[in-house]
Amino acid sequence: MDDSRDMFGDTPPWDEDDADDKPDAAELEAAGQQSMFGAPEPEATPEPKPTTAELEAAGQSAMFAEATEPAVVPAQPKPVEAPSAKPAPAGTTAQPYRVLARKYRPQTFAELIGQEAMVQTLANAIKRDRLAHAFLMTGVRGVGKTSTARLIAKALNCIGPDGQGGPTIDPCGQCEPCVAIAEGRHIDVIEMDAASHTGVDDVREIIEAVRYAAVSARYKIYIIDEVHMLSRNAFNALLKTLEEPPAHVKFLFATTEVDKLPVTVLSRCQRFDLRRIPAPMLAGHFAHVCAKEGVEAEAEALAMVAAAAEGSVRDGLSILDQAIAHADLDGEGQVRADKVRDMLGLSDKSVQRKLIAAILDGKGGDLLDLVAHQFALGVEPIALMRGLMDLTHRVAVAQVSGSAEAHSTEEREAIEGWAKSLRAGQLHRLWQLLLKGHDEVKSAPDPLVAAQMALLRIMHASDMPDPGALVRKLEEIASRAPAAPVAEQGSAASGAPVAMSPAAISPRWEALVDDVEHAGEMSAANTMRMQVRVVELSPGLLRYAQPPGFNEDIVAVLRGGLQAATGERWQVEKVAGEGAPTLVEVHQVKKTADAEALRSSPLVEATLAAFPGAELIQEDRQAAIGGGGRNWRR
Repeated sequence: MDDSRDMFGDTPPWDEDDADDKPDAAELEAAGQQSMFGAPEPEATPEPKPTTAELEAAGQSAMFAEATEPAVVPAQPKPVEAPSAKPAPAGTTAQPYRVLARKYRPQTFAELIGQEAMVQTLANAIKRDRLAHAFLMTGVRGVGKTSTARLIAKALNCIGPDGQGGPTIDPCGQCEPCVAIAEGRHIDVIEMDAASHTGVDDVREIIEAVRYAAVSARYKIYIIDEVHMLSRNAFNALLKTLEEPPAHVKFLFATTEVDKLPVTVLSRCQRFDLRRIPAPMLAGHFAHVCAKEGVEAEAEALAMVAAAAEGSVRDGLSILDQAIAHADLDGEGQVRADKVRDMLGLSDKSVQRKLIAAILDGKGGDLLDLVAHQFALGVEPIALMRGLMDLTHRVAVAQVSGSAEAHSTEEREAIEGWAKSLRAGQLHRLWQLLLKGHDEVKSAPDPLVAAQMALLRIMHASDMPDPGALVRKLEEIASRAPAAPVAEQGSAASGAPVAMSPAAISPRWEALVDDVEHAGEMSAANTMRMQVRVVELSPGLLRYAQPPGFNEDIVAVLRGGLQAATGERWQVEKVAGEGAPTLVEVHQVKKTADAEALRSSPLVEATLAAFPGAELIQEDRQAAIGGGGRNWRR
């Protein structure tokens, strides 16, 4: 029966060890639960598996590490430092390049150039605790309006390095408010661009927010740039808050077009007009920037950049940035005048002097060659005309002030020489002709041809006398005219007044009376026509007689009128005698003679004979438009 032991559940002797290894029902149940729901708590913590980063590091170590280094992945690798914490290698920058206009934005009032009056006013207001609730900065582009607003925000909220400071005109730049405002992240200094936030809803947000006190600063400051872009309704919504804001709120406005702001807004703000920066000050500032940047620059090149900036610091720094990049192209790294001139398309100063010399000397061939050469180099004709106008202006200023503004010795000598040799009338006529030529070149279909014709016209007119000199020359010729023949030789020898013939006196006297009338002495001119019978007339001397019926003293009237017309003092005397007829008498005689000549003409005689009742009428005044005047139907 030993062979059938398995029939009764007994295990054969050779399978006893295997029987002990088989799981029982409880183990099978537990295994099923674990496979379905997972084990609740493992009895032994398994060794942690390496992460993907650890496996990658182990692979890199096994492939590239030295033989002495173990290839085992450490259980806890050393944390890797952030890239920003590593020092930047030599020759590289930690941040992208910033243009000069942003890099050298003023951070203190001492760095704000050309606005000394405004800085002094703010300093006194801070010292005396007389701070306005609203400031308005106006001026052209790039003079520092927004920068000034940020500086005022710093000055009002600075607490000093020790945290105990108050409002100051010299903010420390180290405390938390100064640093946060400089970085544009201060929660209580809100900047708004009115060009993109023009509506009432944007202003309503400000009105709702001003009721709450500042979070961490002394004042809550609102900087609104390009404030003139706000709509009319937005301005009206802001008026009441702007007039009576809470004590902890300050408004700082900046605009380039102050005339577009309502008067109601202007009356509620303390206004500062930021001036254009003079060109010499700009050139000095650009030289300081070049020194900080380690760039060499010629003084003439910086003067060109300053002149092209037109008083704007930002424009000048942008041009200087471009000039530095342009200079680096040839490997020299120096900002030279010729490079800046080529970059800006300006006319060469030496060529401008040669052009003026050719115009004054009348050398048309040289003039056209210089213009063609400049045009071939890329100088626009309009820029050429502007350069000549600038040079003419400097010569005129040097003639008045006695000192020439120039960037080189040759230019100064040339300007001073022209200032001494040219008359003021010539310079003003040259300026007027250049200005007219500039307008013609600007609107001409072919600017080069227009510039050539304009300069040739100026050359031909340069040696012509001015109208004033021409009048003086004619007066000198008239004064040297031979005296009229005397009526009686005996009367001259006896010392009696010399009588001049009416034919000799009348043209000169009538021209003199017209000059008196043109000088504005209308009453004196009428008196001279009606009451003066000229006895003797010479430069500075008038002897006259009056016609019958006129007895008043008119010496003072005549003397004043003649002096106003000629600019000289006259000796006026009333003498006895007939003298030449007055201008009114001459005109009446001529009118009567003309009437008699007309009446005696054959055509008129025939007409009068055909119409016995006809009347010859002379009408000096023109008939009014629409049939006014004499009734011609009568």
